[in-house]
Amino acid sequence: MTAWLPDETTLHHGDGPYREDRAADVFAVLREQAGDQTAQVTAAGAAWLAGAAAYPRSALSQWESHPSAPGVLPCGSSFDVVNVPTLFGRRMLEHLWADGPGSGPVATHRGRMLLFASPGTAQRLPSLLDWEEWGGGAASRSAGGSAGGSAGGSAGRDESGRKVPPLLCHGTGDAVTVPPLTCGPNASGPRWVVAPDTRSPWLPGPDVLLWACVRVARSVPSSGPRISIFPPADQGAKVYDVSRRR
Repeated sequence: MTAWLPDETTLHHGDGPYREDRAADVFAVLREQAGDQTAQVTAAGAAWLAGAAAYPRSALSQWESHPSAPGVLPCGSSFDVVNVPTLFGRRMLEHLWADGPGSGPVATHRGRMLLFASPGTAQRLPSLLDWEEWGGGAASRSAGGSAGGSAGGSAGRDESGRKVPPLLCHGTGDAVTVPPLTCGPNASGPRWVVAPDTRSPWLPGPDVLLWACVRVARSVPSSGPRISIFPPADQGAKVYDVSRRR
């Protein structure tokens, strides 16, 4: 994971004059409590998350006061979120990291996995799934809901019965619950699997996530009946041993 960046004051639009001492406090908390760097938000990652809020300084101030409390951030400007069942999401991550370009930030919440994706993914991914005949024909974007709550689903299967489970895609107009900046080892609730660690994290687009979905679905054994190219055997037919014939 990337190291701490020396400039810790990259905040933009928001609420009044910027107070460097106030922001520095939350960055200090993150430094002190950083453990597993894969699942721990860094100062640069916190700045990126706060940038998705309408008022980044207010978001950082809230995290400073309650660093172990989850937050709610809007989608559509800095990121979209693709919300998948946990097991399917873990298999997607395996393919993305083993055979693909990797992933952006990833979190778990209420038995689902939240994959942070590039803006616009929530609108395009369901269409791509439909085009490839893996989708359910329905737009998979919620209307003003939050992750773990409401959203339309998109699910489909190929001719062999292998399927992509319902995907909840959160984009413009939606909000998602994000895990706390710091999590104890026994903390419940949303948690980071891959925490943001830079101000400009790479985010997968709809084409990358489509590839991962299809790879996972095709790796699952087919639930349909197996078709043999040979005719069924006649159970009443006589069988002769010709191995000893000369």
